[in-house]
Amino acid sequence: MTAFEKLCEIVAKLRALDGCPWDREQTHESLLPALIEEAYEVAGAVRANDSANFREELGDLLLLIVMHAEIASESGRFDINGVLKDVTEKLIRRHPHVFGNSDARDSVAVLKQWESIKRAEKTHKSGRNAGDAGRHYLDDLPFALPALMRAQKAQSKVARVNFDWSELGDVIAKVEEEIQELKQAILEQNRKSIEDEAGDLLFAVVNLARKCKLDAESALQGATDKFVARFNRLEDELQSRDKKLGDVDLAEMDAIWNIVKKENRIA
Repeated sequence: MTAFEKLCEIVAKLRALDGCPWDREQTHESLLPALIEEAYEVAGAVRANDSANFREELGDLLLLIVMHAEIASESGRFDINGVLKDVTEKLIRRHPHVFGNSDARDSVAVLKQWESIKRAEKTHKSGRNAGDAGRHYLDDLPFALPALMRAQKAQSKVARVNFDWSELGDVIAKVEEEIQELKQAILEQNRKSIEDEAGDLLFAVVNLARKCKLDAESALQGATDKFVARFNRLEDELQSRDKKLGDVDLAEMDAIWNIVKKENRIA
């Protein structure tokens, strides 16, 4: 028995009549928060470069995947072997440059090929012809993704069908244009316009990150982590002066903040 088979056997035992009451009570819906949380904890371990925690979090995520498959098997929907079969066949099908005769050799060509194959698969499943109305290229863009990730995924997908600026300068110009439009909306004190233009600006900045080959979600996480570390240092400095947050005016906190930033740059 492989380690994976052993895990599947344990999960099945936990879900059995004589298994664990808590595990038996779980449903696909009840496990969703944990599934999302574990995926984020995997990401956190990667960003922290913590190999031991990364290994542990991958295990936790795998456990939930096996649990979902076990619950599905109990109602006859599918089982873990079906999951493995589907993903294996998909990998082979979508990598004809490895397992077939495609001549795609660089990552750009491979991604375009992947999207073309994926779209053909979706069209086939829906029973429509490739040119039928009612089926759109971005229909499978997940609604559940965090906003930054969803924006970048949408931008990356359309770039694979050539809907993309070729020059970075054009993207920067778009960001500057959106800033001006947001300023105008603020001057007009139109709340709906301010919301729309703020969203457009965020979308343009995500696009700029993508064009710089950065992951917008990771970039913002890093910026937030840096802010938290600096604010913690500011709070420590206030405590050393026998002062507390909320009792100090902005000017003093800003002066300390600038010192902290300078220390970070020197470090």
